[in-house]
Amino acid sequence: MEQMCWLMQVSRAGYYRSLAERHPGEEQQEVRAAIQQIAVTHRRHYGYRRITAELRRQGMMVNHKRVARMMGEDNLLAIGAGHFVITTDSRHDLEVYLNLAVRMKLNGVNQLWVADLTYIRLNHEFVYLAAVLDAWSRRVIGWALGRTLAARLAVTALERAIAGRQPQPGLVHHSDRGIQYASHDYVALLEKHRITPSMSRPANPYDNAACESFMKTLKQEEIYCTEYRDLDDLDAHLQHFLDCYYNEQRLHSALHYATPVEFEQQACHATGQNITDAPKMSFFRHEKSSAPIANPECGG
Repeated sequence: MEQMCWLMQVSRAGYYRSLAERHPGEEQQEVRAAIQQIAVTHRRHYGYRRITAELRRQGMMVNHKRVARMMGEDNLLAIGAGHFVITTDSRHDLEVYLNLAVRMKLNGVNQLWVADLTYIRLNHEFVYLAAVLDAWSRRVIGWALGRTLAARLAVTALERAIAGRQPQPGLVHHSDRGIQYASHDYVALLEKHRITPSMSRPANPYDNAACESFMKTLKQEEIYCTEYRDLDDLDAHLQHFLDCYYNEQRLHSALHYATPVEFEQQACHATGQNITDAPKMSFFRHEKSSAPIANPECGG
């Protein structure tokens, strides 16, 4: 259809609009077929809002209420979530850090990273996932899977994030007050790369909302939908879901229905910023923003 519209020098949106006016039955079938294709491609991970956004990206002018109705008729509504279990143990005597994330106003990559841990239940055991995200683009930049909640799991995820992004000094890393993130090994790794630690307030998950939202999405769209044979099988599925699907294919509502990779690429193209550019950020208070804080290491 895209090629035909290109040959006829008409937009896809215009074609579907005229089709709806002249042949409503045919247009209904094409929209339903497109909804089914998107739902199958994304393994029923998408709800009606994301499918509506995807249809509009394809040139179909459709209303989200109509998409929800058609998905309900075809039993294509997204699979619901299960229970979420907290894995944070903040009962320790290690140093905790001021919450910097709540004061930050982001405008690029590698300004604020957020990290969290969650559990995954297999047939005969519980295993644990540590993940690090870029808070601005919601991209998963480092993750690790293991059988224990030892600090080494979180350290491995952070090491992979640092290796992949090569951040400049000035980056802020935000997490909860769990013992893994307050551990000497974790803090030493942050200090080595001149990354500033930041931690949530006690019993306040909203301070790390981006990572909490990601973990909920992971559970709902992958973990609860699949039965894994063992840890290796889970690792293979997570590698595809996180590195390929979540980062490169899944539309994110907070990114105006772009994928994390697409969002970063669009921003870099528009501003000329590279992934390894030094971070610039501004802090706001009472709806007033100060001038961007220059990083002395960058001469700016």
